[in-house]
Amino acid sequence: MGDSSKHSGRDHAIELDSNDALRHTRDEFNVPSKADVARKTLPTSDSTDANDRAIYLVGNSLGLQPKRTLDRIQQYLATWRTQGVQGHFKPLDDSPLPTWLDVDARAAEMIAPIVGGKYAVETQIRHHGLRPEDSMITIEPPNNEDILSNEYVESIIEKHASTTAVLLLPGIQYYSGQLLDIPHLTSFARERGIFVIWDLAHAAGNVPLSLHDWNVDAAAWCTYKYLNGGPGCIGGLFVHERHTQVGDDGSHNVRLAGWWGNDKKNRFAMRPGFVPVPGAAGFQLSNPSVLDITSLCASLEVFELAGGIAPLREKSTRLTAYLVSELQKLPQDMGAYWNIITPSEQERRGAQVSILLAGGLLDEVMAGLERRSVLVDERRPNVIRVAPAPLYNTFLDCWGFVGAFRGALEEALDAKWKKEQTDK
Repeated sequence: MGDSSKHSGRDHAIELDSNDALRHTRDEFNVPSKADVARKTLPTSDSTDANDRAIYLVGNSLGLQPKRTLDRIQQYLATWRTQGVQGHFKPLDDSPLPTWLDVDARAAEMIAPIVGGKYAVETQIRHHGLRPEDSMITIEPPNNEDILSNEYVESIIEKHASTTAVLLLPGIQYYSGQLLDIPHLTSFARERGIFVIWDLAHAAGNVPLSLHDWNVDAAAWCTYKYLNGGPGCIGGLFVHERHTQVGDDGSHNVRLAGWWGNDKKNRFAMRPGFVPVPGAAGFQLSNPSVLDITSLCASLEVFELAGGIAPLREKSTRLTAYLVSELQKLPQDMGAYWNIITPSEQERRGAQVSILLAGGLLDEVMAGLERRSVLVDERRPNVIRVAPAPLYNTFLDCWGFVGAFRGALEEALDAKWKKEQTDK
């Protein structure tokens, strides 16, 4: 790639960023500097040089820290320090935080527009006295393919429909980055009397979801990836309202009941019996970590600042399409050593692009990217996952990754050739 084409490519990425209506949300996040990702100690000061930033394209594994997270956590700690147990019930006039009694409801209210709500498989099988090898059907792509077609999934469902109680599928497959057809497959399975649960770890905060309207029975997700809640942050749960209704006499679907799922009017009254909160909240067991939810809500504030999931998805499709387009400009003679296994259609993928490398190249390519201060992640044996997150990633990030990937791949191929010569 000559200097002129390199210059024009970079200039084009900068132009795309300057025209991005959501460019301001990047300023809401702490993007690690090149020095940060290289050092093995805590930094003594924050770098303010925008050109010194590392390229962080791994929001599918752990989202970056919103700048307001520190403020919100300090406000929570101040409440705990000065109010003690009163923090559960006492609103503070100068704090943006809800009481601890209401903090989970606030998080649910904020995340509902993202997932489309209204306001460990083997272990479960063994818990019911069954054997996983007899009671669990695994759906894998046929003939060593990377993608699951609707037709193939339907054929497996149809084959086992009469003996299937629950269908559990990923909204986005973590390895390939494929976005499954959630509404269609939900409808197909439910028409056959199957309860449908979706694992949305890689979908929540990544693509628009309408779980209630799609008649999904239940879904669960983490909040540390695209939702930027922080490592190990609290999980999320959706249960369709048809399963959560509470009768006037307190009648409800049987569940593993815990005191935090009890109706708020009775929660601290210690009355006998369990009357659940309507909705998924009625399935909570113990009180959630206020620290976790405070961290999550700091990120959800930025989602609101961006205008919700719809404009973020629109930007995400442009970012990912640009990334793929730039990858396709790499020299043809390098094409034998990598290919994209994520579906090419935008409606069948989220932010993530999965790159399958030829055997024996992964470690060297990852090391080369790290030397260039580019952070992505790997899934062995041979896949690199690249995920531009629209809240904080830029077109320039994507352009920079492609150049770094080319350099790292060239170095890996050279190292492999030298090793082969030595081994002869």
